[in-house]
Amino acid sequence: MTHELLRFATAGSVDDGKSTLVGRLMYDTKTVLADQLAAIERVSAERGMESADLALLTDGLRAEREQGITIDVAYRYFSTPNRSFILADTPGHVQYTRNMVTGASTAELALILIDVRHGVVEQTRRHAAIAALLGVRHVAVAVNKMDLVDYSEAEFEAVKASFLDVAAPLGISDIVVIPVSALVGDNVVDQSANMTWYDGPTLLEHLETVPIGLDPRDQPFRLPVQYVNRPRTAEHPDYRGFSGRIASGVIRVGDEIVVNPLGRKSTVTGIDVLGKTAEVAFAPQSITLSLSDEIDIVRGDVISSTVGSPLSTREVTATVCVLADSPIEKGQRLLARFGPKTVRVIVADIVDRLDLNSLEHESHSGSLELNDVGTLVLRLADDVVVDNYDDLRTTSAFILVDDHDGSTLAGGMTRC
Repeated sequence: MTHELLRFATAGSVDDGKSTLVGRLMYDTKTVLADQLAAIERVSAERGMESADLALLTDGLRAEREQGITIDVAYRYFSTPNRSFILADTPGHVQYTRNMVTGASTAELALILIDVRHGVVEQTRRHAAIAALLGVRHVAVAVNKMDLVDYSEAEFEAVKASFLDVAAPLGISDIVVIPVSALVGDNVVDQSANMTWYDGPTLLEHLETVPIGLDPRDQPFRLPVQYVNRPRTAEHPDYRGFSGRIASGVIRVGDEIVVNPLGRKSTVTGIDVLGKTAEVAFAPQSITLSLSDEIDIVRGDVISSTVGSPLSTREVTATVCVLADSPIEKGQRLLARFGPKTVRVIVADIVDRLDLNSLEHESHSGSLELNDVGTLVLRLADDVVVDNYDDLRTTSAFILVDDHDGSTLAGGMTRC
């Protein structure tokens, strides 16, 4: 049986209990191996704890275990009879904000934890803002440690109202707020007997039922070309196919398409999916297309539908998050990777920087440092084919790369 797959990322401030909550999810869904459980029970006993510290299931690095904090993004996989999950447990410390960007970049849901005793804090605001910037469609807020406030409905409602006030100007619309105790297990997998006043779903119930994926029929077709296939066999001496993974939409034999940045139109004459011919294909399948016209298509070109086609440009405005210690500066020469295409760029201008406390975009003429989020204007040496990130995430995300050592400096989102 093939399950639906939900990718989600955790976020929250330090000591809000993210790792404990993730451990509780894995433990209560019986996806913890016996040797893993034995190992964390042993470490917990060495620390003088009466029961297993479930946070150790996700704090996998030695430094994390020794310090009791999450440093890197810890990816975990688990499943239930209804759905499979890929979870990115991201750090809560301010200096690791970039890791939350990495973890949430492919997520469909952000799980933000709030300690009910502290309420909405600066990191809560940061993580909500980043989720909004990245276009994460669903946000689940777990108001944690309810056992430490005697499961008070009033305290929960106060935190809920505060978060909704923060989310409103960010444009986050699909929000579910759940009172939980990760340590005890209230409302994580099983309904809590301590909070009879709450009649919403448990966290797992929400994760199992939140709508995921987009209907490919509702999106324009995009195929970034990764490989031009010319086998030149005796049977097919003139065959030319264009291979890649469909980024969005649906394609059928007979559909008219446009190849960008060339702007040439043609008609689909054949579709190959995993070595078999097909009449139709859809995202995220990997396919090979054959066309009715001879077009000089190369790696990095984009085959798309003629309606709602992408933008071909040599200048892009983009929101970026700096992921490395090296700052991004005006006039800097870098490489940018848009899907399979790599192009040289110059940072033509730094427009603004997002104040992650006030959530305001402020004019900024200096460099962007590690963990900064800001707006750049990039001038490119060649045409790239992009969409607006708010419309299509897959064909509008890119990375900036150091052209000397190939290290990743920033992740970006085009704003057309």
